[in-house]
Amino acid sequence: MTQKQKQIIYGVLATAVVAMFAFGGLLVYRQQNNPGEKDRMTPVATENVQTPAPSPAPTKDPHQGQVKSSMTGQWVDKPVEEKRAFAVMINNIKYAFLHQMGTSKADIVYEALAEGGITRMMAVYQDVSKVKKIGSVRSARHYYVQFAEEWDAVYCHFGHTKYAVSKMKQLKTENLSGLSGIGPVVYARTSTLMAPHNVFTSGSKLRKGAKKLGYSLKKNKGSQAEHFTFYEKDTQISEGKKAKNITIPFSYYSSCQMKYNKKKKTYYKYEYGQKHMDRYYKKQLSFKNVIIQLVDESNIDRNGYQTMKLKNNSGKGYYFSNGKQVSITWERSEKDNTMVYKDKSGNTLAINPGKTYIAVYPKNRKNLIQVKG
Repeated sequence: MTQKQKQIIYGVLATAVVAMFAFGGLLVYRQQNNPGEKDRMTPVATENVQTPAPSPAPTKDPHQGQVKSSMTGQWVDKPVEEKRAFAVMINNIKYAFLHQMGTSKADIVYEALAEGGITRMMAVYQDVSKVKKIGSVRSARHYYVQFAEEWDAVYCHFGHTKYAVSKMKQLKTENLSGLSGIGPVVYARTSTLMAPHNVFTSGSKLRKGAKKLGYSLKKNKGSQAEHFTFYEKDTQISEGKKAKNITIPFSYYSSCQMKYNKKKKTYYKYEYGQKHMDRYYKKQLSFKNVIIQLVDESNIDRNGYQTMKLKNNSGKGYYFSNGKQVSITWERSEKDNTMVYKDKSGNTLAINPGKTYIAVYPKNRKNLIQVKG
């Protein structure tokens, strides 16, 4: 190697060393004056760390402040469940039937024979306060006094029989009679209908009358009979016969029909061969549950007034819901004010949440009841 070649090689090496020292100095300078620069210039091994997802906001309880109704098993505001029930006698003769009002708002509806083949109904309201028109209101019958007492309800009527008056005295029934001094406060006649089928009231009037007489407007929990329990949600009866149409022939004059609507899973009521309508609210009466309670029934006197062996008694019947029918029993003690429907195993009958219709029917005529699947 010539001397010249050696000089060239030494020069290249020297230049490389100078460049290395210069670059190193630059790094030191930049790190001293820009501490954060190290992170950008020096590769750092990183882990695949996942940021935890934020916890979902707690779901608001849709039934906050609500409880299950003791009459329907449906969710209601707690103050509603604490209200005292009102039981109103409803005129069901055909002329009055065509002009009934407020019946679709009832939670429980009873129907039974009165006299002469006609039926009378009793509409039981858990919260009557917002019902604007109820009627027409008719006279008391002693067995309806017993039914009202089972619900610890204020019993509302316009007229009475001596048997009803006797039963109210015996049971100390708090009632609103149209023939008493409280009558004008609670009831009023309309001129558009014939008497005695033209007496009407409202929820606010009923509560006003009860308050004036010093009746409690709050339910006494220990005074209401159990009757039944409720499924947590709509439940199909696993056993039993199909029951799409039910005919309950009370008499040659009055025959109730219940027709099942599969889509709405509800029974719609018919009577006198036509829809049973609430003319004020323009709704057909409909029920989730139908109960036929078979009883010993007979005339109590020559006037044709009926009586039923309800006091400290028991019997059989049928329960219908969701297009199915099962046999049931019932037990009642007037002394203890207990009344309960039972299933075939002897347990308290569980029914579906919703409104209930109860036909109190003579057991010696049960073969006339027609059920079609």
